[in-house]
Amino acid sequence: MGIWWLFFVFNLWVPAIMILVGYWTWKHCSPNINHLFGYRTTRSMKNTDTWKFANDYVGRLWWKIGWVLIIPTVLIQLSFMRSSTNKVVILYLVILFIQMTIMLLTIIPVENALKKKFNDDGTIR
Repeated sequence: MGIWWLFFVFNLWVPAIMILVGYWTWKHCSPNINHLFGYRTTRSMKNTDTWKFANDYVGRLWWKIGWVLIIPTVLIQLSFMRSSTNKVVILYLVILFIQMTIMLLTIIPVENALKKKFNDDGTIR
């Protein structure tokens, strides 16, 4: 049972990070392009307009997805509460893989939104 709690907490990290970083990126991201914090892609770093737009977009997206991910994560893990250690570890890895895949796939809508709103040189369409 002790290992279950440990992995239960570990599986909440990705949604929690998405919520916290999403909120921060959405509400408090630096107005200046930087290489330390924020949504950093070639397209998002063209100018301050693309930078602000991309960070606002990804922040809102991560914040929403993070909250949505918590629900199935908790429900699925609760159904394995009394399972063997091997099952709990496998479940942890499967959930982590799914969460990380979802997090990485958010690049697609952000880049598409940037392409739709801005020309390749970063000027607004």
